Amino acid sequence: MDVLVDTSIWIDYFKAGDNSQDLDYLIDENIVVINEIILAELVPYLKIKKQSKVIKLLQEMNRLPMAIHWDEIIEYQFKCLKNGANGVGIPDLIIAQNAKQNSCKIYSLDKHFRLLNQVLKVKLHV
Repeated sequence: MDVLVDTSIWIDYFKAGDNSQDLDYLIDENIVVINEIILAELVPYLKIKKQSKVIKLLQEMNRLPMAIHWDEIIEYQFKCLKNGANGVGIPDLIIAQNAKQNSCKIYSLDKHFRLLNQVLKVKLHV
């Protein structure tokens, strides 16, 4: 099963953080995917840091097709609020929707995805 790697993991990876070995393994297994939202979060910072090789590698990764269904996003937000999962941003809901549409797991350090796992049954890589 493919793993959609969230921005928080990539940042940790670039800093040689605690999750680096796990992400190396996923990359070696060729199951890492990315989407346009995550690229939009990463690439501007990498441009500032003049990391053109890293940008090129990220842009060459398998990308999940994105089809945002706004009624579903609204329903996700409603379910989150109803279940006390406050503060989940629309980008995280779109990432969750994208992962569900493509039957992927999400790999993230962001606590919002743990909440989304409880409320929406989003699959997580742990």
